[in-house]
Amino acid sequence: MKKILLAAAMVLVSLGASAQHAVGGLTLQPQVGMTISTFTSNDNAKMKVGLVAGAELEYQATDMLGIAAGVQYAMQGSAVDGVDDNQNYDYLNIPIRAKVYVAPGFSINGGMQFGFLTRAKWDELDLKDGSKSFDFSIPLGLSYEISNVVIDAHYNLGLTNVGKTGDSKNSVIMLTVGYRFDL
Repeated sequence: MKKILLAAAMVLVSLGASAQHAVGGLTLQPQVGMTISTFTSNDNAKMKVGLVAGAELEYQATDMLGIAAGVQYAMQGSAVDGVDDNQNYDYLNIPIRAKVYVAPGFSINGGMQFGFLTRAKWDELDLKDGSKSFDFSIPLGLSYEISNVVIDAHYNLGLTNVGKTGDSKNSVIMLTVGYRFDL
């Protein structure tokens, strides 16, 4: 059993080592995944699942530091306790993150994200007029790359209110998978 675990660990390390990109190199990563979101400061708000899709460019500044900027379409919002329909808030997000590579293929990342509201609905009710059109958040997360396949998990801490009144902010977990191309 120990030999099998040792062999598996060696395979993972060798795959991770192949995930290193040249310093000064630029990569493109299309990605797709899911959001798990809710609004803060609302006792009736529950988690809602949505889709996220987009792409990210990353510049490998050093062996340990990459700078990434992207664009994502994200279905966010909240479910409401005791109600069948969700509050659906869709955003066009522009995340800018620093990625610190702590091991081959493994990074801890954080930065800032600018979100632009594209849709706000609750059943057939349009909520866009009562919602703020801009959302600012802090994304914090982890990424792991195996043979150019990148698995990313991060949390977006919303700093701006979702509505023009009230004190609810976005709280979003994003899980994505992407494929990294060297440019």
